[in-house]
Parts: sequence; structure tokens; C-alpha cells
Amino acid sequence: MKTLQEARINLRDYRPTEIPLEVGMIPAAVAVILHDGDDGLEALFIRRAVRAGDTWSGQIAFPGGRRDPGDADLLATAIRETMEEVGVDLSAAERLGVLDDLYPRTPVLPPVVVRPFVFALTARPTIVAGPEVQDTFWVSFRALQAPAAQGEVIVDHPGIPRRVLPAYTLGNRTIWGMSERILTPLISLVS
Repeated sequence: MKTLQEARINLRDYRPTEIPLEVGMIPAAVAVILHDGDDGLEALFIRRAVRAGDTWSGQIAFPGGRRDPGDADLLATAIRETMEEVGVDLSAAERLGVLDDLYPRTPVLPPVVVRPFVFALTARPTIVAGPEVQDTFWVSFRALQAPAAQGEVIVDHPGIPRRVLPAYTLGNRTIWGMSERILTPLISLVS
């Protein structure tokens, strides 16, 4: 059973790969919030509200979004977006580390570069979903590592050619795309 302490140790010396921003790229950040639950280490996810014009509408994600001009840096973006989306103040939370920057692999998606920040909480916070969030839930790494949860999904998203991608499926929840690309290396790092 993976624990927060193992995550602390394994992330302590990790040096993430940063993507240099080029003209037209949009900086963004997400918060990967970890907590020791009954089944070991668990992470907080959101299901984005279904909204016209939102490329990631209805998808499962980590709290986060684009950097605002008033954000001092991408860490501030992750903290602000988490407060806006789920009502959790991470300003005093333990920071475990930063994961590799990543960007969408599909050219029809906005040219964002996302920096994932990993935070630890000693207790599950009260969640207050903002207007951009339809649902929130915690998932244990144990559940994500179960063979039945790991597989592939066929993505038939508007503007995206039909593709088979790695994913985690837990009941009616499917974690794929950039969220899967953040989660899979994180699971390997803390295992």
C-alpha cells in the first residue's frame, strides 16, 4: 500500500523536465493533491462541467488552469485555480514536488503547456465545487493499479481523429489524455 511518506521520499529528488515557452504557447498549471486514505495514497480529481467552448468539457482532470496575468508564477496559478475550482486553499499545504511539463498531443487543442505541482494534505478537505466543476472524487493508487482499471479507450472527440489511448477506467469515470499522462509517471515515481 503506497503512502504519503513514500511519495515524499520518492519525489524529493525528482527533477522535472520543463518545456520552454515559445510565442503563442499558453502557460497553465494543475494541482495533484495527495492524501493518505483508507486504501493508501489517493488523489483528488474533478470532472469538468459541460460548457460550450471548453475543449476539455466534461473530462476528468486535476484542479488547475491557465495562468492569469496576476499570478506571480505557475505555483500561484495552481493554488488560485484549486481554490476557484474546489474551494481548497493550498497556500500553506506541503509541496512534494513538480512533475514534467506537458502539452496536448493533438494539434486542434489549445497550445497549453501544463506544469503539475504535487501537494500533500494530512486530512481530506471540505470540497466546494465551483461553476467549472461538475463533480469531485478521490481515487486510491491501489484502485488505479488494479488490472481491471488499466486499459485503453477509443476517443472520438470533436475535431480529434478517432484514436485509442491509454486510460484508467473506474466505473463510469475514465481518466485519459493529459490527466493520464500526469498520473501514470506519478504512480511509477511513488511505487
